[in-house]
Amino acid sequence: MATEQIIPVSAATSSTDQIVAALTQAIVSHRLKPGTKLAEQKIASQFGVSRTLVRQALFQLSQHRLIRMEPARGAYVASPSVAEAKQVFAVRRMLELETTRAFVRQVTGKQIKVLQAHIKAEQAALALDDNNGRSQRNELLGDFHVRMAELMGNQVLAELLGELISRCSLITLMYQSSRAAEHSSDEHAQIVKALAAKDEALAVRLMEEHLHHVEANLDFDPAPATHAIDAIASAFS
Repeated sequence: MATEQIIPVSAATSSTDQIVAALTQAIVSHRLKPGTKLAEQKIASQFGVSRTLVRQALFQLSQHRLIRMEPARGAYVASPSVAEAKQVFAVRRMLELETTRAFVRQVTGKQIKVLQAHIKAEQAALALDDNNGRSQRNELLGDFHVRMAELMGNQVLAELLGELISRCSLITLMYQSSRAAEHSSDEHAQIVKALAAKDEALAVRLMEEHLHHVEANLDFDPAPATHAIDAIASAFS
């Protein structure tokens, strides 16, 4: 029986950037778990490229803190510590609250329609009770925040938020409790209503409450279980 491919990419079009994008998506959508070893040769075979290109991709991912490189051992999906997790969320709050303030001051009807369409996509993904639906949900819920920065035309901000939210996704995978947030999309909808009304104080308050809710659903005690470092082997065989 053929092994399911986590990252289906045409060998003819593979590149370092595509490898980075595909691995990032696999990590953020929780198909590659924290602590998983990323075997260079298996990835190279999957994409039909040289190990040199794979090393370049892994280096870029390490710069984004999505993986860690260990001398003489290789690359592993990052496993953020409790201290790092709290720091990441603290920085995200500071950045996103200022983003919300800036967004509401220049918001247009067209931007609101884009965000409303995004929320409809979130809700459609939430209605799918399967692995594909969960993957879409995780990506869309994070992308909502990046979308705001993109709509403002600030690519630097969008990239910074994208990196932070990717790291938050890893943290969520490791520390999410049984009280996992079920209302993020509803909270996004309330934020958009406040943005549409150009109510800066309410929009900022709702964003702050939303981010606190996400963090409150993380269980930092006890420590998360360690995942097998060779779990990726079957994915690339």
